[in-house]
Amino acid sequence: MLILFDHMAKTMLEVNLPVSFLREGDKFVAYTPALDLSTSGKSFKEAQARFKEIVGIFFEEIIEKGTINEVLVNLGWKKIQSKWTPPVVISQGSQLIKV
Repeated sequence: MLILFDHMAKTMLEVNLPVSFLREGDKFVAYTPALDLSTSGKSFKEAQARFKEIVGIFFEEIIEKGTINEVLVNLGWKKIQSKWTPPVVISQGSQLIKV
């Protein structure tokens, strides 16, 4: 669960985001297909912290610019009543591709 803008308990958005953590060499990468955002860190904990930070910045920017509806709809989100719901990841795995 990611809670954004919890300034003195005035939460503006609370959402469960799918996130994948990968190890690439000596770095850890956090990626969410729901926002098409990624970040990295030297440790798993650092990647987690940076992920929360980058998602917060992302939402602050689209809210400030007044483009939240357009951006989230383009990313496949649905607004049900007054709550935004990200696309649901139904499977994640590896698939052999021969070219």
